[in-house]
Amino acid sequence: MTKMDYETALSFIHGRYKFKKHPSLDIIKDLLNHLGNPQKDINAIHVAGTNGKGSTVAYLRNIFQADHKTVGTFTSPFLIKFNERISVDGNPISDNELVELVEKIKPIAEEMDETIPGGGPTEFEIITAMMFLYFAKHPVDVVIIEVGIGGILDSTNVFEPTVSVITTIGMDHTKLLGDTIPKIASQKAGIIKQNRPVVIGNVDDDAMEVIKNKAVEFDAPLYSYGSEFNTSKPVMNNNWQQSFDYEDDDNLVRNIKTSLLGFYQPHNAACAIKAYVLHQQDKGKKVNNLAIVSGINKTTWPGRFERVNDQPLVVLDGAHNIDAVNEIKKLLTKDFSSSEIYIIIGILADKDYMDMLNILGSIKNVHLVLTKFEAYGSRQSADVDEISGQIKAENPVSVVDDWKQAIAQTAGEMSEDDMILITGSLYFISDVRKLFKLE
Repeated sequence: MTKMDYETALSFIHGRYKFKKHPSLDIIKDLLNHLGNPQKDINAIHVAGTNGKGSTVAYLRNIFQADHKTVGTFTSPFLIKFNERISVDGNPISDNELVELVEKIKPIAEEMDETIPGGGPTEFEIITAMMFLYFAKHPVDVVIIEVGIGGILDSTNVFEPTVSVITTIGMDHTKLLGDTIPKIASQKAGIIKQNRPVVIGNVDDDAMEVIKNKAVEFDAPLYSYGSEFNTSKPVMNNNWQQSFDYEDDDNLVRNIKTSLLGFYQPHNAACAIKAYVLHQQDKGKKVNNLAIVSGINKTTWPGRFERVNDQPLVVLDGAHNIDAVNEIKKLLTKDFSSSEIYIIIGILADKDYMDMLNILGSIKNVHLVLTKFEAYGSRQSADVDEISGQIKAENPVSVVDDWKQAIAQTAGEMSEDDMILITGSLYFISDVRKLFKLE
């Protein structure tokens, strides 16, 4: 039998259905059963949330690594190469390893296609099964698993975590998850398991009520930001860092520094710290405060207010929903109000782009530059020519269809004290990173 090549393996994955009309966990459970239920052989933390999942996963990975643990991660989307989605200690699995996983799963999926009305596993179910199979065959000390969308019906929601984490609850993916905060919170709270601790980030009262009720139902100990654990007000340093203290009932960690900017980053870091502490307690292991400080300090996360160029100053941020854009507004208003900011933005057409653009356009020193990018799969970027005249902005809004030209043109017009912020979509940011050779 001829060995499959890498491109053929990727084509098989991306050629699967994206979504099912009636999502359930039945198919992923059936697929995993055919594979020997590898999800039962891993030691993992589960991370859900509207925003902050990626940063929290990165903080957790670095804390555990600083504590001399091997760490697997499962994240989405990828920025440069698909293999990033399954990584060990920050290193993506190899092309050969990916091919071997697909070769194992493909015949089972095709058999399921023939026997299940409506077809077998979706693209994400295939990728999730690959992840479980990989970490069952290549054990690590801990796996950090990021939810794809929602929680209760997400394909990752088929294992028993040591700790569950819900970072934030906001309005995103409303067609799939519901059109109110309580409905979305109910979906996210679906990752809570019987007698397993759950860490909750900075969420509003309506969301917290839903989550608390679910935790009570499952006898799950609940630890919420601002109650069972907290951080001091962050202080911005001159070298693009912010520092803060962390405290819970058993622990006080002072002068933690992170290079990830934004009011929400200490919240994400605190969720990661609390999850690490609970995991260590569950395993009967000591909590290493030095690992906490070192891990948070070393954490970088591509596309999260990431400075990629100094002259001119260019920053990338993958903000792609209203909550994330509001956090950018807070950050720009507090720490970058003394210079002009040119926001080059490309947004997917299925997002709340008018609200996002109006929020950013309302900042006095912001100049919006609308552009287009090549969206993933069947998704389209928003029609910037049509919407540019509808934006309520403090300054004139410009449109440059070619995003590379938008960057070059803006860089040529700005002064040396100004900033270019490129944002709107993680898929857009992925393309921009390639331009700056961040591979």
